[in-house]
Amino acid sequence: MKKIGLDVGEKTIGIAISDALGWTAQGLTTLCWDENDYESARERLKEIIEEHSITEAVVGFPKNMNGTVGPRGEASQVFANWMEEEMNVKAHLWDERLTTMAAERVLLDADVSRKKRKKVIDKMAAVMILQSYLDANQ
Repeated sequence: MKKIGLDVGEKTIGIAISDALGWTAQGLTTLCWDENDYESARERLKEIIEEHSITEAVVGFPKNMNGTVGPRGEASQVFANWMEEEMNVKAHLWDERLTTMAAERVLLDADVSRKKRKKVIDKMAAVMILQSYLDANQ
């Protein structure tokens, strides 16, 4: 039962997938999309879900530091519902506070240039979201 991890932003979706046993997360790609037009992501997400036999989605859920849900968190809730209805996969919301900052730190420590970091930061955040979900649910 493979899972997909998603770091959903306004313009990009970082995508990671688990191994078949659900132990590790690997970065897959970053999908450009328009948050106001879910159709802009439908075809590519459907391809990935079918190609990798995905059964569950883990959607990053950005909460405020005090635990409240703001506009980005609400957008993630809408996206998770859309994934369940349109992609026919069970969607889990997973607290993603500080994952982008942690991903940035990892890339800085690896001495990745600013230009290259920009290209992979969302995918790296998706890996961290999915891996923390897998670790917590083993």
